[in-house]
Amino acid sequence: MLKLIKKFWHWFRSPSRIAVGVLITLSFIAGIVFWGGFNTALEHTNTEEFCSSCHMNDVVPEYRQSVHYVNRTGVKAICADCHLPHEFIPKWVRKIKAATEVYAHITGKVDTKEKFEAARLEMAEREWARMKANNSQECRNCHNFDAMDFTLQKGVAEKMHTMAIKDGKTCIDCHKGIAHHLPNMKDVKSGFLPTEKAE
Repeated sequence: MLKLIKKFWHWFRSPSRIAVGVLITLSFIAGIVFWGGFNTALEHTNTEEFCSSCHMNDVVPEYRQSVHYVNRTGVKAICADCHLPHEFIPKWVRKIKAATEVYAHITGKVDTKEKFEAARLEMAEREWARMKANNSQECRNCHNFDAMDFTLQKGVAEKMHTMAIKDGKTCIDCHKGIAHHLPNMKDVKSGFLPTEKAE
């Protein structure tokens, strides 16, 4: 056994070209397998099923009654479409921040419907601020002023979208509560009137 260890150590300290090639090839294959497995696991955390595992008793039922889940065109937006940036770096930043939200659920801060409702305004304001800061990028991945035909919109929508462009507003300025119930807003002082339903 000692002889075998010495032989391995000698090979390790002065490997042949074949050994270096094998080592590089195995490292490359291991890297691909690791990245593939890691990416698959990460993508699983973007699914509606994963989000539902914690949110089935609070926001999932209300989301399933929204226009983002069921609508006349059959186009569906899942949780990650609205709550996760598509770009690589922003996606990773958001995933890291989301780890604190998972921690809050695991440690019991928002693990019941009652606790969730008590924290809903704080969580909503944090999400609205994030979306305001990135110009509602997740909304704009599907909805974009440049692609809208205002003549096909209802009169009030056409008027509000025209005003939003003129005033430099972003989607979340008006469309709070589009996929989830609004928190209790009676003590909130703001210059907007949030909408619950919009198309």
